[in-house]
Amino acid sequence: MPTAPILRNLGAEVRERRKAKNLSQEELAGRAGIHTNVVGRLERGIYNPTVLILLAIATKLNTTVTDLFVGADRR
Repeated sequence: MPTAPILRNLGAEVRERRKAKNLSQEELAGRAGIHTNVVGRLERGIYNPTVLILLAIATKLNTTVTDLFVGADRR
């Protein structure tokens, strides 16, 4: 199944922000209280996260869900 562009762009935005914080996928997942596979699948654009997962990730990246979507929309 092809992925939606918004999911690919959102994943790229999360990856860029995670790397800017020098965090591994494992570190981000642990801090956000989610499984490492969730972060990996999200970053590859093959996972449609819930609002709560996005909120947990955004919080640990010191940003907002809105900013993640704005960044994804600019891609």
